[in-house]
Amino acid sequence: MKYLLALDQGTTSSRAIVYDATCTALATAQREFTQFFPQPGWVEHDALEIWRSVEATAREAIAKAGISAAEIAAIGITNQRETIVLWDRATGEPVAPAIVWQDRRTADYMTALAEGGKEPFIQQRTGLLLDSYFSASKLHWLLRAVPNARERAAAGELAAGTIDAWLIFKLTGGRAHATDVTNASRTMLMNIHAGDWDDDLLALFDIPRAILPRIVANGVPLAETDADILGASVPVCAGVGDQQAALFGQLCVRPGLVKCTYGTGCFMLEFTGPNPVASRHRLLTTVAWKLGDAPLQYALEGSVFVGGAAIQWLRDGLKIIRSAPEVNTLAAEVPDAGGVMLVPAFTGLGAPYWDPSARGVLLGVTRGTTAAHIARATLDGIAYEVADLLLAMEKDSGHRVSTLRVDGGASASDLLMQIQADQLGVPVERPRNVETTALGAAMMAGLGAGFWSDVADLHAVRAVDKTFQPTTTAAQRRAGLKTWRKAIKRARGWAL
Repeated sequence: MKYLLALDQGTTSSRAIVYDATCTALATAQREFTQFFPQPGWVEHDALEIWRSVEATAREAIAKAGISAAEIAAIGITNQRETIVLWDRATGEPVAPAIVWQDRRTADYMTALAEGGKEPFIQQRTGLLLDSYFSASKLHWLLRAVPNARERAAAGELAAGTIDAWLIFKLTGGRAHATDVTNASRTMLMNIHAGDWDDDLLALFDIPRAILPRIVANGVPLAETDADILGASVPVCAGVGDQQAALFGQLCVRPGLVKCTYGTGCFMLEFTGPNPVASRHRLLTTVAWKLGDAPLQYALEGSVFVGGAAIQWLRDGLKIIRSAPEVNTLAAEVPDAGGVMLVPAFTGLGAPYWDPSARGVLLGVTRGTTAAHIARATLDGIAYEVADLLLAMEKDSGHRVSTLRVDGGASASDLLMQIQADQLGVPVERPRNVETTALGAAMMAGLGAGFWSDVADLHAVRAVDKTFQPTTTAAQRRAGLKTWRKAIKRARGWAL
């Protein structure tokens, strides 16, 4: 029997999961890695630490499954998307810390581009809005901050890429420098209509083409691992950005189907098919995937920068819980937030506001406020952020979403999912396997390895765990959103 190995490299940890031919997870290994915050608004990772965590979890998962690397038919890689790595091609060593997608150091640079009238051009080519969230400005910054980097890049001595490209380079012993269309679409350097790097964008950000990886499709063999790494040479048959992987893992493969992943941030995507839909409400048009020789497929996306990270703040910052799951028990001690509202804009606001200067605010605190109220307000705030995304998505698509498919670690919270259904007024559907990011990567790798003939064969893999039905009235939802809008104004005007 042959197996699939998914390498799920996230913002705070790396996981490896071994699946059988029915996409049943047989073994999982996970390791957290260090988060660096050298200055306010700066977020960095050690790319070598990330690589070591991926290598270690892959070996551990294979050992736990009781198989050998030779029995793995294919590897699928999924990853935090916009984080950028710059490394030496000859040594395979990073020349600077990786700049994480949450990092805001280039916010002023992007604001200047917007004030210079560049956003319409960039949005038309890339589907993205001018924000430091994306990779281009981070790479622009690195090529100027690292001594001689610009000259070495032009000479072909340096390589750059998002985390998938970094892992492919390391897994293949430096033989392959490749990225997939989904990750490339998040750099702000790829023309999403042509599916290739855009010379005008490269010139705008002053980035030499030679430094970038080649762009490949999803679900196709693209390289083989160095045999010394896992004990055998294994085909890498899929690379896919984490949110597109979750969209695929949820089998949102028909236009109009929507999923939201609750991870460090919250990410909502609506599959739109072969036609890229231009957003009128500050969402992103992004590549969903390109399966083999099939045409590019697209999605609308809304991103919340701080989702599950707000729960981590309760644990690590306020220290009112000892573990993330404890938030549910604490928040359930009260029937509601008691008038307290939290806007978790700790690193600015993402869609549909795109305000890097916004900051988190905690409002409505009285002498009667308890830790339970703050915990409940945190869950409310996460759900309201997601509600903003869905409302904008419905306006762009022109139709009401009938069901929200959810996944990610925080979706395991029954309380949060019920709050979400109540705020949206639509059912929230949670699959049996909430780790759909890794599942989507495994599915794509399986397609590339010939496990399944087409996407239709995959519908037998997905199973629903629970559906949360809304219990609120339309009037209650409108009142809650009105209060949330007031809180958002405070978060955006905090410095005044």
